Amino acid sequence: MNQPYPSVYKLTLLHILVGLLLVAGCATRAVAQVPQQDTTLHVKISEGPVDSLTLHHVAVTDSILMQRDSVFYTKLKASMYKHRLTRQLYDAVFQDVYNSRVRTGEVSQLEVNPFKTFEGRIIGDIYIRRLSVFGQTVYDTLRKPANWIERTGNRLHTNTREHVIRNSYLLFQQGDALNPTVLRDNERLLRTTSIFHDARILVLPRPGSKQFVDVYVITQDVWSLLPNGGFGGLTNFSVGFDQVNFRGLGHQLFAQVAYSGTDPRQKLEYQARYKVPFIGKTFLTAEADMLYLRDLKQAAVKLYRPFLTPDMKYAGSIELNRTQVNNRIVTRNEVTRNDTAILVPLTYNYSDVWIGRSFRLFYSRPDTDEKGRSRLVISLRNTSYTYFNRPNVTADTNQLYQNSRTTLFSVGYTRRKYVRDVLIYGFGRTEDVPIGESVAAIAGFDNAELGERLYMGLNFSQGKYVRRIGYLYGLINFGGYIRKNKIEQGIFSFESNYFSPLMKTRWGNMRHFLNTRFTTGINRFDNEYLTLSSSGSGINTDGIGINSDALRGTKRFLINYENILFSRLSLIGFRVAFITFANIGLVSFTNHAFLSGPFYQGYGIGFRLRNENLTFNSFQIRLSYYPNIPGNTIPFRQAVEGIPALRLRDFDLSAPQLVPYR
Repeated sequence: MNQPYPSVYKLTLLHILVGLLLVAGCATRAVAQVPQQDTTLHVKISEGPVDSLTLHHVAVTDSILMQRDSVFYTKLKASMYKHRLTRQLYDAVFQDVYNSRVRTGEVSQLEVNPFKTFEGRIIGDIYIRRLSVFGQTVYDTLRKPANWIERTGNRLHTNTREHVIRNSYLLFQQGDALNPTVLRDNERLLRTTSIFHDARILVLPRPGSKQFVDVYVITQDVWSLLPNGGFGGLTNFSVGFDQVNFRGLGHQLFAQVAYSGTDPRQKLEYQARYKVPFIGKTFLTAEADMLYLRDLKQAAVKLYRPFLTPDMKYAGSIELNRTQVNNRIVTRNEVTRNDTAILVPLTYNYSDVWIGRSFRLFYSRPDTDEKGRSRLVISLRNTSYTYFNRPNVTADTNQLYQNSRTTLFSVGYTRRKYVRDVLIYGFGRTEDVPIGESVAAIAGFDNAELGERLYMGLNFSQGKYVRRIGYLYGLINFGGYIRKNKIEQGIFSFESNYFSPLMKTRWGNMRHFLNTRFTTGINRFDNEYLTLSSSGSGINTDGIGINSDALRGTKRFLINYENILFSRLSLIGFRVAFITFANIGLVSFTNHAFLSGPFYQGYGIGFRLRNENLTFNSFQIRLSYYPNIPGNTIPFRQAVEGIPALRLRDFDLSAPQLVPYR
C-alpha cells in the first residue's frame, strides 16, 4: 500500500529523527552485570539431555565469549581508558552488543525446557515484573540506565499495565496444573507481540510445599512511540505517528496526514488505524482502518484469532471493507513491444469469514519437545466481491473484476516446534525458529459472474536445522480453477530460504542468507502478470530492488543473497551490521522461451543500525548497482531507508486461501 510520503527528498523526517537519536544517545547500553547479582533471577536451568542442535548453540556461545576476550579490544580499551574523553568515546562505541544471556551460557541450554522439573505441580501465585525500556534486561534486572537520556525515556514511557498482561497475555492461571509446554509457548507468544522487546517466565518452588509453585513473568517493553513523516516544502509534507502501546493498554494507534498543494486531484490525504490485540482471555484481535488517499479510499473492520499455539483448538476471522481504488495496470502492444500504463477506477465491497478447528493426533504418545506437536486442521472460508464501479466485464476482458463469491474448504496436517536462537533477523533479541512441516489440500467453488468453477490447491512446507549446514526451509504450492475440464488462473510456485550457522570472524559474527523463488502462471487472465520490480535489497525484497514496467511476465525466477556481519560496534546503543547483497531475476511471458531473457541483476553494500528496545525499523544506508535494467539511466543508486524486522515462516495452518500469484 502506498504511503502518502512526499517524494521530493529521500531523507525523510523519520531518518532525521533517527539521526537525532543517534546524536542524543537515546538508546540502551548492553553491558551486563554479573548474573549472580540479580536477586530476581534465582533459577538455574537444570542439566539434561540435549538434541543434535547442541553443537550449533555451543558454537554461538563460544564465538561470542571469545570475542569479549579479544586481544585487540583488550589493548584498545586499555589505551583509550587512560583519558576521560577517550574513555567515554570507547564506552559509547564499543559495547557488548549481544544479549547477556549468551554470556551466562544459556544459549547452549535453550533446548532444555526448564519447566519440566515442575510438571504437574499446582500454580500458586503469579507475579508480574515489568522492566524499564532502557537499562534492564530480562536476564539482568539490576542493570541501571546508563545516562539521563535513558532515565528520561523510562519516565516518559508508560509500561504495559500489569492487569493487561495478566488478563490478556497469559495462557495459564492460578490453580492450573503446570504444563511445561504451555509456559514455553507463553514465553514465545510474549516475545512475538509488538509491544515487548523480550520476556521470560520463571518457576520457583514454594518454600515448605512440594505441591505448589509460584510463577514469575518478566517482561520488557519496547519504546512504543514512533513519529514519522517527511518534508518537501510548505506545499509538500506529511506528519504522523505510530503508537504500538497506547497508554500501556497494548492498543495500537497509527495516524498520518499528508499535504500536497500542487496536486490537482487531491491535496490532503490521511489514514488511521486502531488495533486492540488479545481481548480478554479470548485472544481475539480487533482492528479498524480508514484510508483517504489519492488512489485508495478504504474503510475496514476486522476481528480475528489465529492458531497462536499448536494447542489452540479454534481460530477464525471476519473482515468487512469498502474500497475505492485507482488500480494501475500495464498493457503491452505485442507488435510495437511498447508498454502503456492506465488507471482503472474500481469501487467494491469485500467480505471474508473463516473458521478453523485443530485436532490433536497420535493420542497414544504424548507431545514432546523433540518430536514437536502434530495437529489435524480443518477450515472453512467464504469470501465475496461486489463491484459498484468497474470497467466492462466480458468473457474475454477484465475478468478480474467480476462479482464473485468463493467458498473454500481445507484439511491439513502440521507438526511444529520452536528452537530459540540469536542473530538471525534480529540484532541480539531471542528469536524463535520454527521446526516442522505442514501439508494442506484446498478445494472449493467460485460462484462467479461469468460462471461457476471449481478450485483445487495443494501446498507443502518443511523447515529444519541441518547440522553444520544451517537452516533450510522449502515451500511448494500448486493451485487453480477448473472450468469445462480446463485449468484457469493456475499457478505453480516454489520457495526456499536458507541461513548459515553463525560464523566467528575477527570483526564480529556473520551469517549468509539465500532465498530462491520460482512462479509460473497457467492460463492466467489478461493483465495478470508477475514482476521483479520492488524496493529494498537482499532478502528484504521480493524483487531485485528497483522499479521498472519492463520487469514483467507470467513466469519468474528470483535469487536473493545477503551476507550480514554483526559487528562489535554499537553507536550510542544502536547496533551496527554491515551487509553485502546480490539480487538476480529472470522474467518472461508465456509466448517467450523462459531462459532466453536476460538475468536482471542488482548488487550492493551498506550498513544497518538497530536498537531492539525501540519500535523503529532498522535504519539502512546502501549503495546499489543495477547494470542491465531496461530504460534505467542511473545504474548506481543510493538509498536511506527503514527496514522492517523479518520473521521466519511458521508451519501453522490458518484460512484456506488461493495460491497467490506474485
